[in-house]
Amino acid sequence: MSQTPKKIRFTASLVTCLSLAGCAGGQFETAAPPSDNRAVSTGGMCTATQAEMTVTVGNAFKDGDWVRDYYSGNKAQVIDGQVTLTPAPDAEGLLLLEAVDAPEQSFTWAGATVYFTVTDRFANGRTDNDLNYGRKPDGKDEIGTFHGGDFAGLTQKLDYLKDLGVNAVWVTPPFEQIHGWVGGGDQGDFQHYGYHGYYALDFTRPDANFGTREEFRTLVEEAHARGIRVVMDVVMNHPGYATLQDMQTFNVGGLRGGFEKHLPEQWGDWRPESWENFHAYHALIDYDHPGWANWWGKDWVRAGIGDYDTPPKASIDPVRGSLAFLPDFKTESTQAVDLPIFLQNKENTRATQLEDATARDYLVTWLTDWVREFGVDGFRVDTAKHVEPEAWKQLKTKAQDALDTYRANNPGQPLPAEEFWMVAEVFPHTVTRSSYFDAGFDAVINFDLQEEAQAGAACLAAMEPIYSEYSDKMHGDNPFNVMSYISSHDTQLFSRIANNKPAMQKRVAAALLFTPGTSQIFYGDESGRAFGPTGSDGHQGTRSDMNWADIENGTAQPVLSHWTKLGQFRARHPAIGAGEHKQLSTKPYVFSRTHGDDRVVIAFGKE
Repeated sequence: MSQTPKKIRFTASLVTCLSLAGCAGGQFETAAPPSDNRAVSTGGMCTATQAEMTVTVGNAFKDGDWVRDYYSGNKAQVIDGQVTLTPAPDAEGLLLLEAVDAPEQSFTWAGATVYFTVTDRFANGRTDNDLNYGRKPDGKDEIGTFHGGDFAGLTQKLDYLKDLGVNAVWVTPPFEQIHGWVGGGDQGDFQHYGYHGYYALDFTRPDANFGTREEFRTLVEEAHARGIRVVMDVVMNHPGYATLQDMQTFNVGGLRGGFEKHLPEQWGDWRPESWENFHAYHALIDYDHPGWANWWGKDWVRAGIGDYDTPPKASIDPVRGSLAFLPDFKTESTQAVDLPIFLQNKENTRATQLEDATARDYLVTWLTDWVREFGVDGFRVDTAKHVEPEAWKQLKTKAQDALDTYRANNPGQPLPAEEFWMVAEVFPHTVTRSSYFDAGFDAVINFDLQEEAQAGAACLAAMEPIYSEYSDKMHGDNPFNVMSYISSHDTQLFSRIANNKPAMQKRVAAALLFTPGTSQIFYGDESGRAFGPTGSDGHQGTRSDMNWADIENGTAQPVLSHWTKLGQFRARHPAIGAGEHKQLSTKPYVFSRTHGDDRVVIAFGKE
């Protein structure tokens, strides 16, 4: 970042960075995009038994107890520490054993199943809000455009999530996004809007494409009514890019002298000539223009434009560096700042001047206001390692205060929980207790399981060393929790890893949902959602539209039914995620999980 702003904007690294959502740390952090040579062959899959199994139950159940296989509903009595049962025909060799008289269990985050949705790509509840702020489809692959998913659509699918055993839903940032687009991919071959929520313009308002405040309130309340908590994705590292459309709308920045003639009446309607790509619009912009003072301002962000401070490389200074050349908030600054000029002049913003407030104070206030008003239960924190720990401590404290206020204003509601929950995205964090747990976080995302679960999808017994290691670490002298996944918006889809083979997509449900700690389902894991159009950015395809047609026509049913059965069993027993793991036998592969009075035994038999 030692180059001048004008030169920076035409480097190969820039055009690559502009394709990223900024949600996994930009060019310095995103995992490798999916590739066919990393796909798992299904030829090594073991054959699950359909024969009767005798299963050792250890200390989980005592002689004389009656246990039930949740998958089939069949019951058996424990005799000499064993039960004999036959797996259900579609159970993939699994027996899911619980006490017939098992008491109802209380929710715990370590035993939770969190369903991650990209709001715009999940479900379209209202077609009349699909296009706002001058946004338009591209008429081609629609790689980086808004597709129409919204709060209303997500609300309509809450019963689907409940049936799946989901007890927390993670929604992408709901804030008003930059109105315009940036060039997508390293080739600038598509228009990239903030459909994912990581290009914030106004943190105080929902984006009109996602819906209204009342629709967000309804989403949270309806989720709570079904026992589903709401985890909101938040960003304190950066706002969104400046775009031609936003420059015109909010009178920020400036063009090179006389270059207005190269723009249509609505600047956001600019399109490249045949010899150009969507990165070429940068040539029209004067990044040294004094009008950039009307944007966030040098006291708020580092941006390498105008008289703004130029940020260092994030690889050198991860806290003060710029991710994907996104404007970097000065969250570490102790300087009191005024409300940015564009927000002072913006219609319908809820942002107001705060007395003696730093940039961090404003951001914390804006984010926790969503908790205070709507009763949001937790935050998934984006790019956590690129903001100083003190900021996260402040956010957690203020979020808890906001939740307490919401509960006081809404007496008698069983939800949200009394304790606010925060989980950190820290690429490439593993199953270890790091300093993030001392900075206000209750869990950290585990990036290891996506690779590890591939062996478990082939044969569940291969997960034993992983399950034992995870449990031993998390239940050590200083306990902690992680959230594990098999697919994400910034890495790969498991459906692609498995070459779209339903058998692997079905089997991996057990590998994920039986993993100690919090489990995260990425929308469509349970239904075999396919990789979508991607252009020159390998991550865009992970955010394809939810495959509701496959669910409605029955194509996804064998995979979905299996996920649903296992998800419901996990929801009944927090011990699966929160409990201590103990292997009971190798043939068949049997283990127990115990957490207080919650006890389960899970068996997998192969021929």
